[in-house]
Amino acid sequence: MRFITEFIFGSLRLMLRGGKLYWAWMALLAGLIVIGTLAYIEQLQVGMITTNLRDPVSWGFYIGNFTFLVGVAAAAVVLVIPAYIYDWKPIKEIVILGELLAISAIVMCMLFVTVDIGHPERFWHLLPIIGRPNFPRSLLSWDVLVLTLYLCLNLFIATHILFRWYHKREYNKKLAVPLILLSIPAAVSIHTVTAFLYNGLAARSFWNSAILAPRFLTSAFCSGPAIILILLQVIRKYWGLNIKNEALQKIAELMAYAMFINLFLFGAEIFREFYSDTHHLIHYRYLFKGLHGHHALVPFAWVSVFCSVVAFLLFLIPRTRKNFVTLNIGAVLIYIGVYIEKGVALVVPGFTPSMLGEIYEYQPSLLEWKVAAGIFAIGFMIFTLLLKVAIPVMTGRVDKERPPSKLGRTAA
Repeated sequence: MRFITEFIFGSLRLMLRGGKLYWAWMALLAGLIVIGTLAYIEQLQVGMITTNLRDPVSWGFYIGNFTFLVGVAAAAVVLVIPAYIYDWKPIKEIVILGELLAISAIVMCMLFVTVDIGHPERFWHLLPIIGRPNFPRSLLSWDVLVLTLYLCLNLFIATHILFRWYHKREYNKKLAVPLILLSIPAAVSIHTVTAFLYNGLAARSFWNSAILAPRFLTSAFCSGPAIILILLQVIRKYWGLNIKNEALQKIAELMAYAMFINLFLFGAEIFREFYSDTHHLIHYRYLFKGLHGHHALVPFAWVSVFCSVVAFLLFLIPRTRKNFVTLNIGAVLIYIGVYIEKGVALVVPGFTPSMLGEIYEYQPSLLEWKVAAGIFAIGFMIFTLLLKVAIPVMTGRVDKERPPSKLGRTAA
């Protein structure tokens, strides 16, 4: 118990130490959190009418971000599989960073679902024993289950490994490895269940596709690692963590495979809809061509396709994949492409036109942007604080013999 207390207070000391840049970053995030909180209070007081969501389009910016971030969380598998299944050391040394990102992403996912609920105080109905979650029939209860399980797994694994490293001991393989292996199907399940939430709605033909879940997974294995690639380079440059180029190149190679499958599945879906030319094609017409003078999403849809194709080519060619300039350009492009694909380009066309044939051009309101900014700021702050503990422990600058109290004010 003394060791646990020592680790907890040591972690808190690390979080409270930093230079001017660190505190400026934290102040910026705190300011965004305050803005988002005030906007959400207004939404609670006035109601969802303060957003641009309406009966024809009842899901929007919040659910789009939720869907995208579930993919970011699931992307930790791209590091876990080569690290623990194939015991590849260059990635095994940094896999914990993917788990920390997954923790931050899941927290943001849960917050986006919370702000999308008109009456969040009724959330207790989803809780077992005190509520009636309608498990296992309800897909929403399955989503709550798998998200909570995945969050707990990553939180426990990361804490256990860092705790053991802090005390200069190897992590307990009999305890950690089974949980790490369990996190692989758990990561797949969080995005699969999210896809089932969409394609389980039989009346929404745009989502009613058997390949929606595979598309969700392959796009997740593109966008999540794209974030990880850039983060690893920043961490290596500014925080001195030894991250080998082989690890970055292996992640990029795995992304190339995932991008090919994602584009192939997308092409198969497009072919089915346009070749069969049934009345269900109306959703894709609205997305890529516009419908009856409504074409707000058309530029975004084509930008998404362009970014994804160019990023795939940059990652496919070994010369551009190994060049860090083109690698980072491709990472940014794939992030943009998948963010649009799983955001408004996924959610809004499923509701457009409505069951009554109405076309409502949804755009996020300023209040929705403020709330979303606050949620992203919470996620970034959590990830920053976790890194503030993890990196000194991983680099050996902090351990039980050199606790944070012996470091300078900004050394941590």
